[in-house]
Amino acid sequence: MIDKLINKKILTILLLFFIHKPSALLAADVIASPNVQTTSLSLNQLRHIFFMRVQEWPDGTPIKVYVLNDNNELHKQFSKEKLGVFPYKLRRLWDRNIFSGTGQAPTVLDNELDMIKIISASQGGIGYASKTIINGSSQGIFNVLFIDVE
Repeated sequence: MIDKLINKKILTILLLFFIHKPSALLAADVIASPNVQTTSLSLNQLRHIFFMRVQEWPDGTPIKVYVLNDNNELHKQFSKEKLGVFPYKLRRLWDRNIFSGTGQAPTVLDNELDMIKIISASQGGIGYASKTIINGSSQGIFNVLFIDVE
């Protein structure tokens, strides 16, 4: 029932913004599972998490990183604006981790709705979504993390 409500709200908001403000759809925020106690991250901490260099939250909960596919516009924007790297460089880093046996890549999801559903149901999950999707979602199903750029 919650899924239907979320999907309906999201579709309505998306339609309104596509008609009036398409650029507003691409503004991304970092989201985390409801059990994550962290409310803010430094830019360095965010990079280390998405570069797969940090595996645990401060409380010891394993971090599960979720991203959208490499061709997704929001993923491209998030990579460039929040992480400061081009998406192809991020992919190279993840591939190097896998092939060298020193790490792993994040879980790739098809769309933002999947991102919201999976992160809200997971323990220790982190990802990103557009402000539009976040604002249209029910309160309490995930945490929006503040990124301190200093």
